[in-house]
Amino acid sequence: MARRSRRGRDAINWRHPGRVVVAGFAVGTAIGTALLMLPFATASGEATDLLTAWFTAVSAICVTGLVVVDTPTYWSGFGEGVILGLIQIGGLGVMTLASVLALLVARRLGMRMQLFAQTETKALGLGDVRRVVAGVIRLSLTMEAAVAVLLAVRFAWRYDEPFWDAVYLGVFHAISAYNNAGFALYSDSLISFATDPFILVPIIVAVVVGGLGFPVISELLRRRLRRGKPWSLHTRVTVLTYGALLVVGSVAVTLTEWWNPKTLGPLDLHHKLLVGLSHGVMPRTAGFNSLDLAHFEPTTLLINDVLMFIGGGSAGTAGGIKVGTFALLAFVILAEIRGQPTVHVLGRRLPADAQRQALTVALLAVGVVMTATVALLAVSSFALDQVLFEVISAFGTVGLSTGITAKIPAVGQLILIALMFIGRLGPITMASALALRERPRRYELPEERPVVG
Repeated sequence: MARRSRRGRDAINWRHPGRVVVAGFAVGTAIGTALLMLPFATASGEATDLLTAWFTAVSAICVTGLVVVDTPTYWSGFGEGVILGLIQIGGLGVMTLASVLALLVARRLGMRMQLFAQTETKALGLGDVRRVVAGVIRLSLTMEAAVAVLLAVRFAWRYDEPFWDAVYLGVFHAISAYNNAGFALYSDSLISFATDPFILVPIIVAVVVGGLGFPVISELLRRRLRRGKPWSLHTRVTVLTYGALLVVGSVAVTLTEWWNPKTLGPLDLHHKLLVGLSHGVMPRTAGFNSLDLAHFEPTTLLINDVLMFIGGGSAGTAGGIKVGTFALLAFVILAEIRGQPTVHVLGRRLPADAQRQALTVALLAVGVVMTATVALLAVSSFALDQVLFEVISAFGTVGLSTGITAKIPAVGQLILIALMFIGRLGPITMASALALRERPRRYELPEERPVVG
């Protein structure tokens, strides 16, 4: 009886969504690493060492974009295909992978998995998981196909790429952009296309759509078809905050780099605005760069740090602590400054448990970033602004770099691997775990207020 009971508990534990998701990503990373270590995965035909293959596989499946080798020159077509496959798998989202795995194994979802799906989508009922999976896949493929066509036409018409090469370039960059991965098949990322709106704009649109998240895009499409119904609180908070940070980030980067002779300085007005918009969008975890970040002003790097740490929308392809978390904390602070006993957000009262969850996710993220920064400073000789930028880029699954990734010692690259994995899975699994562990307290202790400040 005891043995049967223990076996039952183990089965239940493995059905916990957090364990399923982490196990799924670990298996995907292991397979990707093994494939990238094969000799025919490289352009030279030589086998790749374990650390390089592992770093690349984690960066791809966590849709980050940090690299220790030059993607277009180091990897063969097979290697690039493996990277693209990992990006697509990772970009479908933690919730989608967990839901698909549960459907394949059990043909139906248990209550805990359904609650997890509801937590992730913020707007869907318990019986809608199958529709979520189908919707995520349909939206992803549609958006990627549309952007791929636009890019392929541009590569063929403007840059004289052969037809199939143009198609391949369009598909690769469309998938990388929609999934906010930042992998590019050009050694300088998008610097060669900094003044080409027909390349940058489709990529920017794909990054924004992927970064907003499926729940928001799905609701926006539904509400447009059925006018008169208001958006949910989650959608309103995400759209308003994402839009505000996009504008503020673009303006801030443009102004701080306006006269920099190594970045925006030589460009004319409309190209400055285009590239400034691009670099206001990309730190939201996309990873493409149309300027050399090594020449950015320290102020610009710090602005990028903030944008990368916040990230994009929940249940999307972006990383970071998520704009919803950031917005909720801002409303909590505003209510406290006003001396209000409860927190109101756009005509709704914010539950106390949501406030605690947002605070927990944000403070744990700060702790992870600070600990990793200290560790990386201890094992490398780079300046604080470079190391902090690299750490937040890895944790936020952004992929932007000042060019130090390949120069960091092996132990430092292992730290970045851990950061990418934590950054991709940590905030989502943490938020769902906190929601699932919610339980009433059976008693309360006497109240006493400590000194604050």
